[in-house]
Amino acid sequence: MVWVIVWTLLVLGTLVGAFVLGRDLWRKGRALLAELARAGEVLGAHVEAPAPAVAAPIRGGLLTDRAGHRARVAQLRAARAVRREARQVRHERTVLGWRAYTR
Repeated sequence: MVWVIVWTLLVLGTLVGAFVLGRDLWRKGRALLAELARAGEVLGAHVEAPAPAVAAPIRGGLLTDRAGHRARVAQLRAARAVRREARQVRHERTVLGWRAYTR
């Protein structure tokens, strides 16, 4: 008799959970379709808009001052060399520390 009650409660709980999950999925699906419809309308409005007659020419502006960029690259390389030397010193100290424990 107890098992009948347990299984009945399990089945009812499953049905209630399935209903809640289905309702949530239904609502999210409707919201997704509404948002897709709105996105289609916005995209359609942008596609139908006239394009500008003449686009502005694209010009590079990165390497206009080559001397300044070379100086900056040299500065960055020097800073990298300093960091590399400091890292090498740290590594040597670490290795010497390890060797102190192995002898």
